Amino acid sequence: MAYRTKGDTWPLGAAVMALTGAITLVIVISIVLVLLGANTHNTLANGIHDLGAWFVTPFRNLFPQPNPKQNVLLNWGIGAVVYFVVGGTIARLVGR
Repeated sequence: MAYRTKGDTWPLGAAVMALTGAITLVIVISIVLVLLGANTHNTLANGIHDLGAWFVTPFRNLFPQPNPKQNVLLNWGIGAVVYFVVGGTIARLVGR
């Protein structure tokens, strides 16, 4: 029987947290690209934005705002927080 110390993590919990962090990072970068008015004809910027938009589909018009940038900041920001909290909780439960 293997004994674990307080700092130990299980690989599955670490993998879930890494995936959660990557998804949250994509969403945050997408928000920044929208707020800074990134060129939508740039393949990299467009790809990151499309991926972020796909992840936040359930949150897209949760609280509609008249300004499109405010709409993205609020709704996509909520999506990023939800992904991070839920993913972190799942990672903790799996990593026990």
